[in-house]
Amino acid sequence: MQELLNPFNHEYWMKKAFAEAEKALKMDEVPVGAIIVKDNIIIAKAHNQVETLKDPTAHAEMIAITSACDTLGEKRLEGCTIYVTLEPCPMCAGALVHARLDTCVYATADPKAGACDSLYHLCEDPRLNHRVKVISGVYEEKCSLILKHFFELKR
Repeated sequence: MQELLNPFNHEYWMKKAFAEAEKALKMDEVPVGAIIVKDNIIIAKAHNQVETLKDPTAHAEMIAITSACDTLGEKRLEGCTIYVTLEPCPMCAGALVHARLDTCVYATADPKAGACDSLYHLCEDPRLNHRVKVISGVYEEKCSLILKHFFELKR
């Protein structure tokens, strides 16, 4: 069933991405989830699968981009917004730019690998041929807690 996007309620949509992060946690993956929305419809949902697929590129954002492109039959995701529970890394931020998403909404910063605000501002770099608007801190506390819980279990 398709769901309508309320563009004024980012938290509602981040909760959908958080549900994907919970799936990753159950699979013993770093709990990151993502959804992509276009024209008021969720067109892709994904969660990290790096361990499951033995693939270092199997981040939630990368899987969601591939799924969204497949859904649309297009290589560009213009008019789309991605909601992701953790600030995208350089690989994922670069993919967002290359896929030409309009907006990236993320929950919690990644001070060790974040490429939207923390370490780099890749999505909004004026030297690139496309920029992705970045909105941060949406549903941050809950998304931060699931990550802390995961890494505490690993220690």
